[in-house]
Order: sequence, then C-alpha cells, then structure tokens
Amino acid sequence: MKEIKIGIVGYGGMGGYHESDLIKNNPNVSVKGVFDIDNSKVELAKTKNLVGYNSYEELLNDNEIEAVLVATPNDSHKEISIKALNNKKHVICEKPVTINSDDLLEIVEVAKKNDRVFMVHQNRRWDSDYLIIRDLYKNKQIGDLFQIESRVHGANGIPGDWRHIKKHGGGMLLDWGVHILDQILFMVDSPIKNIYSDLSYVLGDEVDDGFVTYITFENGVRAVLEVGTSNFIKLPRWYVKGLKGSGAIYDWDLSGELIIQNKLDEKIELKPIKAGEGFTKTMAPPSEESTTKLKLPNPSCEYEPFYTNFARVVREGADPIVKNEEVYKLMKVIEDIFKCAKN
Repeated sequence: MKEIKIGIVGYGGMGGYHESDLIKNNPNVSVKGVFDIDNSKVELAKTKNLVGYNSYEELLNDNEIEAVLVATPNDSHKEISIKALNNKKHVICEKPVTINSDDLLEIVEVAKKNDRVFMVHQNRRWDSDYLIIRDLYKNKQIGDLFQIESRVHGANGIPGDWRHIKKHGGGMLLDWGVHILDQILFMVDSPIKNIYSDLSYVLGDEVDDGFVTYITFENGVRAVLEVGTSNFIKLPRWYVKGLKGSGAIYDWDLSGELIIQNKLDEKIELKPIKAGEGFTKTMAPPSEESTTKLKLPNPSCEYEPFYTNFARVVREGADPIVKNEEVYKLMKVIEDIFKCAKN
C-alpha cells in the first residue's frame, strides 16, 4: 500500500500525540509537515525533521500531502476541514467533529462532492478498559448487562484556556462527554428511548464543568454517564450489572474484578446484619459459597487500528470503523443533552 503523507494543522497536545504515537509507527501513513498559528510549534516541528509551513495555504499547496489532520480548537474544525476537502485532501478530524450536527452534514456533503474521505478520530473506541466492558456486553460472561455506568472524574477543573469559552466549543460535554457517549453508542446497538441530564456549572465558567446523563435504550439497557472535574474521590471508571453478576473497572490501570453468582442446589437462608440502628437481610453481603470472584478478562479488539483503517478506506475503499452517520447520531445526542439540561 502506498504511504499516505499527512499534514497536521494544530501541533498542540493532540496534534503532537498523533505524530509521535499514532502515526509514527504505522507503515501506511507518515507526517510530512505542520502548520500552527503559534510559530513556536512550527519551529518545534522543524527540530523533528518535519516541514514547517508558514501558512495553511502553503500546506494545502504541497502536492505530496494527501491528507490533513485537523487538531485545533473545536469551533475551527468545520472551516479547516472544508477548505482541505475543496483542495482535494482527505481529512482526519479530532473530536468533537463540530459544534453542532448541521455543521457535520455540511462537511460530509463537501467530502462527497470532492470524492474524498472524511473521518473523525473517536480514539476512545480503542481504550483497553472500554474493550473489556464491550466484551462483557457481547459475551454475557456476567449475564445480560442491564445497567452500564461510565465515569471519568478529575479534580483539576476545566483544563487549558479555550475550553472555558463557549464560542470555541468549550465545556466538558463536548470535551470528555463526546468520548464516553461515543463508547456507549458504539457498544449498545439499540435506539434510544429517553434521556435525562443535568449539567454542572459549580466552578463558575460559562461552559459546563461536568454532567450526569441517564440514557435508556429501547432494548432495556440503562446507561449512567458522568464527567466531573471537581471530584477528589473518584468513583469507578466502569460499573456494570448483569443478570448473573457485577463488574467494576476502578481506573485506567485496569484494576477491577468480576463477581458472578454461583448455581446452588438449594437456596441459602440469608442472615440479617446490623445496619446503623437497624437490621437488614436485603443489604447483607452474599455468602462465600453463593458467589465467585474473577479477574477481569484481557482486552480484545476485533477491529484494526485507526490509521490502518483510514489508509485502507482511502486506498481500498474499506469500511470505516468510525462512520460519519455514527458521529452524526452522537452529535444529535449531545444536542439532546444540552436541551434536556436546559429544560
């Protein structure tokens, strides 16, 4: 397969991560050069033997570059992507793809008109913790999952500068919410029945510093999704309930466990425990013989890495792992959450 040369627009944290971690070791793609409005980032690129372009137009006029990676603040994705597509470049766009779903439709239309590939980098579909939960959902190791709780908690507030500003697409729903929502929508193949949501503004910014959303799917699965930036004690990254057991992944290090219910010949009589100023059988811990504790399974992924897939989509017309119609559905859900919280 002929290598695809990429030009990066926005050589900050994510742009640099693409170059150093995601693209560098992939034989199908390479980075030729960089443009950034911050000239120091362009100079940094030059120290890595990359071309430093003086303008976006100069990058687009380089005929060796076949694809553009857009890794800039959220509100600029649409303009930069459309300009690249109209210059016959393929485009990889960082998330969130745009500020609203209508903007995405405009980009997709331009991509079709120019016969170019436009893909969104929803990278959290490859996270090991997510892949473990996705496998549990599919293989039913703890039975049919009926509740999936996904949380990311931090205590450092909203990061950076532009993420505090509404017109730039700031706020945590568009920053981290777009990740955990994409994960749940990619996992649960069912229409959404209803959504309830509440956004947090406790830190005093004009954009949300976190949120809680409850989604019920038509197949009966319930999802609890939460992002928090003022949590000094974190809840588990994942907590899932199945008809035969429960599972938890506590953090990014994949610490966690599964507890499954044993099949017993006869029912065990529950012994009440003292709870506060009363007694309870309902909340008594299960007996040792009624449950088994298991280690988390190893993550597995049936789909190829993002850039391998992108290259095959461009060169071979392969099916994209991140489909634009999936991203459109995701953006519509985000808009529904904003409306729900407002009303």
